[in-house]
Amino acid sequence: MLRNASIIALVASLLGGPLFAQVDSAAIGGAEEVEAYEEAITEPGYDELALPSFSGGALTLKDSLWLIPGYDLYCDWNTESIFGHHDQTLPVAPTTLWLSHAACDHEMPVCGRITSPFGPRHGRMHYGVDLKLETGDPVVAGFAGMVRIAQYHRSFGNVVVIRHANGLETLYAHLSRISVDVGQLVEAGERIGLGGNTGRSTGSHLHFEVRYLGRAIDPARLFNLSEGELTASTLRLDASLFERPAAASSAYYRVKRGDTLSSIARRHGTTVARLCKLNRLSTRSILRIGQRIRTS
Repeated sequence: MLRNASIIALVASLLGGPLFAQVDSAAIGGAEEVEAYEEAITEPGYDELALPSFSGGALTLKDSLWLIPGYDLYCDWNTESIFGHHDQTLPVAPTTLWLSHAACDHEMPVCGRITSPFGPRHGRMHYGVDLKLETGDPVVAGFAGMVRIAQYHRSFGNVVVIRHANGLETLYAHLSRISVDVGQLVEAGERIGLGGNTGRSTGSHLHFEVRYLGRAIDPARLFNLSEGELTASTLRLDASLFERPAAASSAYYRVKRGDTLSSIARRHGTTVARLCKLNRLSTRSILRIGQRIRTS
């Protein structure tokens, strides 16, 4: 079993390049800007691991295809950014992925209520689901695979990304502790860290994402999140799977001259307290003309 991040770095060097609901504001997180996924995640305090000695000779493409899950699909192994740039305009060839062959080859990462679902949030896209937990609760791998990211990130805190043999990748963010290394092979249900509240997070929870070639998939399309079981043993990949849910057109209001929280609440049939919770405001907040206020 691989246990050292530097093994993958060595593979790259030898090949001459990189290896190919309702929002509960007390426990939400996850980056809402694309740049956060693509930026390099190396932070001060995380030193480069020394390369081990290697006596087996240069690794070939065939070796990489055998060693790294999904290498034939991605043709790289990027350990510096969470999800690199992928052309979202390119169509995904319809295909069916196997998710499970037996009861022991999948596991819900954590059993907790949904505090923020997949979809638009605060006018931006939330690319995963937030699941409530207590700091220190174990977080496990959803499927067997190889760890590609295991480090600190300014938005995700302690974050782990695992690539799986079928081409899917799963992300686990805001951990209080990481228990795996880059390049490590993990089994479904194996502990990869402890739940926490690191990074940009408003309370202890797990931010969980599922991706295919960098494109986000609603985890609820794979798991029954309330029951913790797979919805099916296979997943059909087609264009509809990657369509982003649209925010309701009446969910936001642009502040005009003379508006107050009370007048906006009356106009939209809600309460000041509800507006404050949805927009992270206080009753004493000063509204700006043109400011967008979420109303439902």
